Amino acid sequence: MNEKVYYQDKICIVTGANSGIGYALSEELLKRGATVYMAGRNPEKVAKAAEQLSAHAERVHTLVVDVTKQEQVQQAIESTVAEAGRLDMLFNNAGIGATLPYEKATLENWKAVIDTNLWSVIYGVHAAVPIMLNQGSGHIVNTSSIAGILPPPFQALYCLTKYGVTGLTESLRYEYAEKGLDFSTICPANIATPIFQRGADGSVNDKVRIPDDAYPVDKAASYILDRVAERKGIIIVPEEPFTDIWKGYVLGDEQVEAELLKQAHDRRVSFATKGTYY
Repeated sequence: MNEKVYYQDKICIVTGANSGIGYALSEELLKRGATVYMAGRNPEKVAKAAEQLSAHAERVHTLVVDVTKQEQVQQAIESTVAEAGRLDMLFNNAGIGATLPYEKATLENWKAVIDTNLWSVIYGVHAAVPIMLNQGSGHIVNTSSIAGILPPPFQALYCLTKYGVTGLTESLRYEYAEKGLDFSTICPANIATPIFQRGADGSVNDKVRIPDDAYPVDKAASYILDRVAERKGIIIVPEEPFTDIWKGYVLGDEQVEAELLKQAHDRRVSFATKGTYY
């Protein structure tokens, strides 16, 4: 199937659509002919994001929803189905970053990261699967991370949630393969988005910069949607060198092990001297 045709006339919900990967996915979905319900917690921000895509006005809708609240996620999905008649695709994309020394993480930090990165995905899947089973079709795309298949040091909170997202999505991919439902996991590495500057407590740290080697978010969105259309399970972006690093880690490659240990050392020194991880 042509990767562009796959999205034509599809009804899609994208959470975390205000900015970053969520916004880029929304824009690319619209370019490919989908109808997109852009979901975000802040009414002003999600309205502004939708306004920026006014060229597709007849196919852009907004949903104000706090994805850490199960009843709000349920209502958003059900209201979309009531209005559009179906739900073809759900992109559980909302998330927050968390890179900090484990010993400095509070239980409040843990709760915030788990609620946003993991429970939100569970809520979305819980609401969407019965609808899609009733339809006999549907595709759920959950945003994990490269930290959902590799264990970067100083990201224990983040890794917990993202490994959970990857495992959940992969398990369901096989469970529902004979039921007409598809599942994909997005595993982005460094993508040029504001997530680097947002802490586990929701604060913004302007001292933290987006890495110089970060992959352009628009290119990431296009690549992701091409792979989703192929019904690929785990989608690593950018593909290289991270696919090889992941394979090396799984196989116990000594070079990958050494690099992770070096990264741990460098980040600990950086935290001690600059207060950030790089």
